[in-house]
Amino acid sequence: MSESKLVLKSVNQLLGEHFYIPSYQRGYRWTKTEVEALLNDIWDFTLRTKSSEEFYCLQPIVVRPYDDLSSGWEVIDGQQRLTTIRIILSYLISQHLKRPLLEAFKKNEFTIEYETRPESEAFLKDLKENSQNIDFYHMWGAYQVISDWFEDKDYNDCNKFMSLLLEKETTANAVKVIWYQAEDDSDSIDIFTRLNIGKIPLTNAELIKALFLQKGNFSEQQASIKQLQIATEWDLIEKTLQNDAFWYFIYNPTNPLKYDNRIEYIFDLMMKKKKTDEDLFTFQKFYQDFETSRKENKDKPNIDFLWSEIKKFFLTFEEWYNDKELYHLVGYLVTFNADINSLKDESSKSSKSYFKDVYLKNEVKKKVKCQIEELKYNGKHIREVLLLFNIQILLATQHADFRFPFFRYKNEASGWDIEHIRSRSDRQVNKENRIDWATDVLEYFTGIRDCKSVDIVEKQELEIEKLSTEKKNEVASENELAKELLALICSSKIEDEVFETLYSKVAQYFEEDKEFEYEDSIGNLSLLNASTNRSYGNALFPIKRKTIIHNDMNGIFVPIGTRNVFLKSYSKKLGNLMHWTENDAEDYISAIKKVLEVYLPSQTLEQ
Repeated sequence: MSESKLVLKSVNQLLGEHFYIPSYQRGYRWTKTEVEALLNDIWDFTLRTKSSEEFYCLQPIVVRPYDDLSSGWEVIDGQQRLTTIRIILSYLISQHLKRPLLEAFKKNEFTIEYETRPESEAFLKDLKENSQNIDFYHMWGAYQVISDWFEDKDYNDCNKFMSLLLEKETTANAVKVIWYQAEDDSDSIDIFTRLNIGKIPLTNAELIKALFLQKGNFSEQQASIKQLQIATEWDLIEKTLQNDAFWYFIYNPTNPLKYDNRIEYIFDLMMKKKKTDEDLFTFQKFYQDFETSRKENKDKPNIDFLWSEIKKFFLTFEEWYNDKELYHLVGYLVTFNADINSLKDESSKSSKSYFKDVYLKNEVKKKVKCQIEELKYNGKHIREVLLLFNIQILLATQHADFRFPFFRYKNEASGWDIEHIRSRSDRQVNKENRIDWATDVLEYFTGIRDCKSVDIVEKQELEIEKLSTEKKNEVASENELAKELLALICSSKIEDEVFETLYSKVAQYFEEDKEFEYEDSIGNLSLLNASTNRSYGNALFPIKRKTIIHNDMNGIFVPIGTRNVFLKSYSKKLGNLMHWTENDAEDYISAIKKVLEVYLPSQTLEQ
């Protein structure tokens, strides 16, 4: 059995080759969108200021030696790109070069033969309109797109494009393909199927893995052992990264780069990939490192060193994850888009104590450089302060093993946001949410949720009869409010005036109808998820409190600071647990300042 090979080949190296497209593949189907994207990418590369080692890299072409040809290749994947390159060459040869390619480049163009279209090889040499054959129809369509694209290019532009496309492999800045040669005796259909259903997608990660596991990297005696070692360690790293608690500690879902193989994130960080870089940027960088190492080590790359660099890079993150304080400080900074590479660079040149106690804490201080009393809803720093408040509570509890779950905070489907503890007096309940609002309040009074069936209505009525009928200071009683809520829920139409009157009575009952000095202040704000804040977005304090307690009892993530607020743990005078007062808000602000005193500007602290 021969080994698989992964190399970069220039388009120039493909000249003179013969490619065979088997019947299990669909015919040529690229449209104007794909063809123009390829042309634009290559053209943009010709205009770019390039380093001496930079080249334009096409997506992978997977091939294997074709048994029925003495020197040909069966194309398992990548035939759409390969055919398009061939059509571009046909256009440039006939319309720009206007002489045989052999005469100008000392090589013939490569040929392509479709098993289902034996005449395809001849057609690609002399393209013309053909609507009788579906494959030829699409090939001619691509040719027309190419012709239109070159229409505004002059001779020098065409010359520049063709020169880049056919640069020799020994010349910098060539157009290259990722050439993946499968084993001679491999099952082509099986490889094609796996590639096209995504089981082994040739992403940067899969291509880099193939680079490391090539038998040619090792001596014959070591090959199997070294391949097994790297493959095993690779899987262990990927398994660790697949743990969401670890992953969301170092990764933000806001990152435009997404990862199925999460180890690819480590590679992107190592090579400092930016969102503007081309898809296979990271693979190219690793390939260059391999080639440099191969030259330095006389034909074989120093795999032990190259692989150890990956492990060392990853192990830094694992060390941070296993240290409670580093986990929280780094996780907090990453949440607010700190460059994790910059953090890692700093950690590599400083002692662990300096990195943790000085550098990271100074970076955190920059996030909360503000006056706590001045923080307002939708204002700057509010989210940073409240998240740090929740994290610092956990850090201050030295003997607790509980960690802030960044993966839940970042990845909860409902999302976490800054919301009011006590409802805003100026926010109205939308018409479509009035039933939900009324149902939540009635459930608070009776403990029964559903009001749709006759049996449930009867149960509600029985529970309502048990409620207090006592009035205090002319405020409606529980019994009266519950009856009106049930009537509103069961009514076929809700009049605006009726709802507004009932809403005012309920707000008055829960003392949320009065002016509240801290309404938009941090003293009335906490981290809440959408389900807690309810669909109508303005739940009363006792309704939110009940939901918070229910979620916490049922193992649903509630940030510790948020839970403490709704339990009124920071209030010096407990008073009525069903109301959030100005005294509660003042005590809450004092608690935030006390918990965050090591991070806040000195003038914020109470004297």
